[in-house]
Amino acid sequence: MMRQYELVDRVRKYNPQADEDLLNRAYVYAMKAHGAQKRASGDPYFSHPLEVAAILTGLRLDDATIVAAVLHDTIEDTASTREEIDQIFGEEIGRLVDGLTKLKRLDLVSKQAEQAENFRRMLLAVADDIRVLLVKLADRLHNMRTLQYVPPDKRRRIAQETLDIYAPLAGRMGMQAMRDELENLSFRTLMPEAAAMIDERLDVLRRSNGELIKRIEKELSDALSDRGITAEVKGREKTPYSIWRKMERKSIGFEQLSDIFGFRVMVPTIEDCYRVIGVVHTRWPNVPGRFKDYISTPKQNDYRSIHTTVVGPGSQRVELQVRTREMNEVADNGIAAHALYKDGHTVDTERLSSESRAYLWLRRTIDALNQGDTPEDFLEHTKLELFHDQVFCFSPKGRLIALPRGATPIDFAYAVHTDVGNHAVGARINGHIAPLLSELQNGDEVQIVTAEGQTPPPAWESLVVTGKARAAIRRATRDAVREQYSGLGRQIVTRAFERSGKTYSDDRLKAALPRLARQSVEDVLAAVGRGEMYSGDVVKAVYPDIALDRPAARSTKSAKTKKAANGATPAAASVESATGIPIRGLRGDLPVSFAPNGGAVPGDRIVGILTPGEGVVIYPIQSPALTQFDDQPERWLDVRWDVESASGSLFPVRLLVSVLNEPGALGNVATVIGETGANIDSVDIAKHSDDVRDLMLDIEVHDLKHLNALIAQLKAQTVVSRVERVNG
Repeated sequence: MMRQYELVDRVRKYNPQADEDLLNRAYVYAMKAHGAQKRASGDPYFSHPLEVAAILTGLRLDDATIVAAVLHDTIEDTASTREEIDQIFGEEIGRLVDGLTKLKRLDLVSKQAEQAENFRRMLLAVADDIRVLLVKLADRLHNMRTLQYVPPDKRRRIAQETLDIYAPLAGRMGMQAMRDELENLSFRTLMPEAAAMIDERLDVLRRSNGELIKRIEKELSDALSDRGITAEVKGREKTPYSIWRKMERKSIGFEQLSDIFGFRVMVPTIEDCYRVIGVVHTRWPNVPGRFKDYISTPKQNDYRSIHTTVVGPGSQRVELQVRTREMNEVADNGIAAHALYKDGHTVDTERLSSESRAYLWLRRTIDALNQGDTPEDFLEHTKLELFHDQVFCFSPKGRLIALPRGATPIDFAYAVHTDVGNHAVGARINGHIAPLLSELQNGDEVQIVTAEGQTPPPAWESLVVTGKARAAIRRATRDAVREQYSGLGRQIVTRAFERSGKTYSDDRLKAALPRLARQSVEDVLAAVGRGEMYSGDVVKAVYPDIALDRPAARSTKSAKTKKAANGATPAAASVESATGIPIRGLRGDLPVSFAPNGGAVPGDRIVGILTPGEGVVIYPIQSPALTQFDDQPERWLDVRWDVESASGSLFPVRLLVSVLNEPGALGNVATVIGETGANIDSVDIAKHSDDVRDLMLDIEVHDLKHLNALIAQLKAQTVVSRVERVNG
């Protein structure tokens, strides 16, 4: 366990002006507060906050953050209070410790829904001070280093959560060294056999390639020295988890990886970085498509470096990363590398916003919490943002927009602004018209074409790759469905008022909202449209003294068994909701249509499904398509055939007719259909076998009796081998 003087010495190595008295007081206070508490390993509990503080001294953080790390479990696990911490150590440290206490109480190792809500709260807790997140990441890192003492089932949950959330979050904060360690510790817990296999392969590779690596290092150093460039050249090795992830992503074996070993070149200045590239590319041929300049265009986590691959000494592919030492510190420690954590003062968030892209991303992510998404949507959104590599695209005015690899112009449009995405109808990439689903490449200039009144199709949600686009499309879809239900409800309510001899107005309904327990007129209309509220109740709320004859409620089960009355002439559908509100006529104020691929005919037992954008869709009760609505009982409406209003009407039905493959067969079938008074709407012909053809016929008939007579006559034809009715 680290001694008191060791903690002070570690801080004073990088901050000679450190407050030694403050550090000593924190050490003694925490040691007394935790007393005889033990960890699962049997070590004194106090050893844990000390190790967390030690990790943060490696990041060269300010005194307040180190003290908060030493004290971070005192309020939660001891008798200490926030007031006591404030009094002894000051309000700034008290606020940091309190934020960490709230995070500890969340216990993110939980079910998906709980995890989502807790992750949401975690980001809110770090919104005011990024140092809370840095201490939390260090806390998780030490817990992962001692994970072997935790019971196996909990061990796997912690490791999976670390891999899902904490490691990519550290990466998004630019803290690559911490991310690598968190990933590898999780990897060894979740997939120990795979980790052991890769370790074994790496050992063999190190032994066989050791001399080659030294040779390449020397040749690179000599070549740069000859040109007067002072450079430090070091071989580097991919981590076991990154090797495994690449093997899985590309479905390749270990032997097929060409970039396990690479080289990092560190130089004093940015100008030297580009001089190195000039020397390397003139001495060895570069591999096309493998040059990336993250100095002129940094990643969103502040990472800056130049990457290139050349065919180097011994005809070996050599991957190079060229950067300054300052860039290397940011690459390893990310947001913690910014000087504003090392001056011993409160974090200057305005300065941090101007210096750190990682912090700006975190702020934008936290701002997404205000968009009204569910916790699960937010967690999905954030995971999408955390995991993807990036491409960089430009707007026509030169604005740089970073997107995940695989992003489309739709993602680009939502990155520009939500309204641009919602109204997007087309795109131009590098001046050429392109599909909205095109995959964007680095350097593309993207122009989005918009149109007023356009709304995003729901299918876009599964096609985009950014969390922002997915969440915005989901919200727009919900709003559109709500608007459709509201429009349907308005028609129903207006007719209910007319039947009662009253005139509907939004103002009158608004005054009656308290009696309907709804917050807005749109809420009431949408509830009526969804069948959740009876329109008569709305009339009664506006005019309490009116007398209404409320129809008896009908279950959706009975709706499925209604039949045409007495075999009378069929007519247009008359739809009734479960509360008995009549909506008459196929061409009335409420749209009524028949299900595709077969529809229904009078005489069928039928059911109506309330469908946003289409009104009521009529299905025959035997339609297999109805199974998709089994879990949505609110959409099922009572349906009966109105046998008096549409005599002579024709209704759609689909038949599958198999006929012999001989001349005149199709004509024979068409003649029978015409002679029975039915109408052919469309015909599709498919080859069933060399001797048989399948005809998919969309026809129109008067009713079920008419249909059955037609089927019987078709079956009587010698060229017909089979007749079946098809229901979609």
